[in-house]
Amino acid sequence: MIKVLYEDNHIIAVLKPAGVLTQGDGSGDVSLFDEVKNYLKEKYQKPGNVFLGLVHRLDKPVTGIVLFAKTSKGASRLSEQFREHTIQKTYHAIVLGKLKNEKGDLKEKINKISFFAEGFTNKTDEELLAEIKKATKTRTAELSYEVVKSNGKFSLLKILPKTGRFHQIRVQMSEMGNPILGDRKYSNVSMPDWKDNSAIALCATDIEFKLATKDEVKKISIDLPESWQKYL
Repeated sequence: MIKVLYEDNHIIAVLKPAGVLTQGDGSGDVSLFDEVKNYLKEKYQKPGNVFLGLVHRLDKPVTGIVLFAKTSKGASRLSEQFREHTIQKTYHAIVLGKLKNEKGDLKEKINKISFFAEGFTNKTDEELLAEIKKATKTRTAELSYEVVKSNGKFSLLKILPKTGRFHQIRVQMSEMGNPILGDRKYSNVSMPDWKDNSAIALCATDIEFKLATKDEVKKISIDLPESWQKYL
């Protein structure tokens, strides 16, 4: 059963659990996209196909708020805001160790193909070539962070991404020397404290966006996962 955080005629915001795909990847696993479609179909008793617009994603092991569009107008308005970077997303993460600075900005050039390589297995040769060309372009990844609390072994960070690069937060935290707890993909550090292989300690906790048909900013927030408390 999905957890709906906000819904109007054009937009629906739901909670994505860790370990669930935002969108199907050909594996046959049920995705959040599928579940929201089924929810709308049942709630409004719609025959046939239900429109649902995918406007952004969260990585499979990440939990948090995901927006979908229920109409083409909603999809257009949200997509425009994402393109223009007027949607503000806030993440929280538990990282390993104590940071050198209580707050800071990270700005790096990313041009490693491996950061973009997931999901290539189901693509045609043309699509693969296009993805590689896109991946090898040097792009800037930028975010700001602030330490909320730290016990020396683990630190809770509030993170504001300014760009939306593939796995950006995970990559930049690891390269800073403070990888996200549970993120074995971008760290070879042993993490015996973290038992859930389907999740990492990264959560999209807040999102601010303008409604599709009103000049009104909507903010949605969720609490940190309860399972995080024992690390803090």
